[in-house]
Amino acid sequence: MANNFKKLTLSDTDIKLVKKPSDLDVCDDNPDVLRVQLSCGHVSDPMSLTDCCKAQLFDGEMVFKCPLCKKEWPFDEVRKSAKLSNDELIGFEDMLGTNAAKKFDIKDCPGCGTFIQRLHTTNLAVECSVCTERTGRIYEFCWKCQREWKGPRPHDDQCENVGCNIKDQELLKDCSMVTLTCVQNVQCPGIRACPFCGVLIEHLRVGCKIMTCQKCCKGFCFVCLKPAQECLQTSTHFVLCTAGVAPKQGEVPRL
Repeated sequence: MANNFKKLTLSDTDIKLVKKPSDLDVCDDNPDVLRVQLSCGHVSDPMSLTDCCKAQLFDGEMVFKCPLCKKEWPFDEVRKSAKLSNDELIGFEDMLGTNAAKKFDIKDCPGCGTFIQRLHTTNLAVECSVCTERTGRIYEFCWKCQREWKGPRPHDDQCENVGCNIKDQELLKDCSMVTLTCVQNVQCPGIRACPFCGVLIEHLRVGCKIMTCQKCCKGFCFVCLKPAQECLQTSTHFVLCTAGVAPKQGEVPRL
């Protein structure tokens, strides 16, 4: 029988309770255990139903279906029959939203967080009507780098924000590790994106760990990526940071 951390009782009156073997778990056949009969007619215990629906979410599904007869289970039915906890309910709703966003080309606006669907797939410049009304000017953001739009439009490959070019992101992900001999021979990624403005900077392996960005003129630690003043509160220019080595960034910081 499935590990029944969730027990059905006679007080669960809003679902159909039966004492039949589970159809979703062949080992769950204890005749004294209450199970739920779903709208499709098949029987399950709450834990097996939860696991079944989780698997469908991880597969990118947006609706729940019986794996045996393929009939759809309404979300409210799943919520009650699987006895979802508050944390599980939030997790399910988050994954449903994520799966829908992937399927329908939906992203959240970096200005206000409103979900927006891109209607024209050949144009990366997408307007947010909420931000436009709030700011009193047309607000557009880049669908690729998720920052406020810069440059001419329409454009289907990139905007003019630093780091929007996919090549910059690939450089950050694929750069080699280097040894800073003057900083206790610490090894760190050889290319960093300025945490303030996103410009890519390469360390020449000579000198200290503190770099000053030529574009924004701000200083940061090449090793831990913290602002220079914060890093130097617990270390020096030539001593390893107490925060350790920050991993490869993977993407250019959003501004």
